Amino acid sequence: MNNLFVYLEIEEGIVADVSLELLTKGRSLAGQLDCKLEAIAAASVADLEKIEEQVFPYGVDVLHLFKDDRLSPYTTLPHTSILAGLFRKEQPQICLMGATIIGRDLGPRVSSLLGSGLTADCTSLEIGDHEDRKAGKTYKNLLYQIRPAFGGNIVAWIINPDCRPQMATVREGVMKKEIFDPYYKGETVEHNVADFVKEDDFVVSIIDRHIEKSKVNIKNSPIIVSGGYGVGSKENFQLLYQLADVLGAEVGASRAAVDAGFVEHERQVGQTGITVHPKVYIACGISGQIQHIAGMQDSSIIISINNDPSAPINSIADYVITGEIERVIPKMIKYYKKNSK
Repeated sequence: MNNLFVYLEIEEGIVADVSLELLTKGRSLAGQLDCKLEAIAAASVADLEKIEEQVFPYGVDVLHLFKDDRLSPYTTLPHTSILAGLFRKEQPQICLMGATIIGRDLGPRVSSLLGSGLTADCTSLEIGDHEDRKAGKTYKNLLYQIRPAFGGNIVAWIINPDCRPQMATVREGVMKKEIFDPYYKGETVEHNVADFVKEDDFVVSIIDRHIEKSKVNIKNSPIIVSGGYGVGSKENFQLLYQLADVLGAEVGASRAAVDAGFVEHERQVGQTGITVHPKVYIACGISGQIQHIAGMQDSSIIISINNDPSAPINSIADYVITGEIERVIPKMIKYYKKNSK
């Protein structure tokens, strides 16, 4: 009762990074609330063979297992029935899941069935109190679900005082993934799937799947050269590729650059793209809207190249180069080659 639950996404027996990131955050929040951290794994028998050793080191107190070969790969109805049924039984106060294709399908269905609220694409989660002066009530230990709103012009702090569970989805890379205790051992509870899922829920079956892995690895790149609308054109983006090639970096982009057709969507960094934590982030022609900053502000070193000395991104940059990228980047390439072995 009143514990914190994390839904685990599992692909070929491997727990998704976003789920492990949420377990890390969930462990911290559960500590503040003095409650248990519980995880839900629903998949085929083969996919669940090594789940305990993957998630217990993240501080999971209770692992709920639902084993049925028809649960992998993911389909909407059975997983919805499992979560809704389990939550009616266990009455959790918080449920977290990834803001992925699966989470965006599953989360709203479960919250609708349970009559609870859900905040999508959170960038931060905190525990705090809330005073409703009009009603004369004070709520303790609510989940603050924090995310940009109104086109990124403000940061909204959203609460759900009365309905449970408080549900939120979080994008991959927003939270840090850290082992809590490599020797931590929680309790495993295996449920009978038939008690939660009707046969009618398995009406949809996956006949075949074609998965092509992305050739772009922005998330794990230690150096990112990122361009915004200020780069000016698709042709000018070639300068960024040249600099990235010299530095051994990946090329990223702001949403404005992607929308303008300068570069493909899989390179988009920000609230509606990928959240990154590189050692060096070189922002070229990026103004610094809050949606973009949310996806790269934790970079160790930020270098801004911009012809506007008052660009918002300059306020968070460690180094600012004021000038046209057509002049600055060729010089960076030239002197890096000259001064590196």
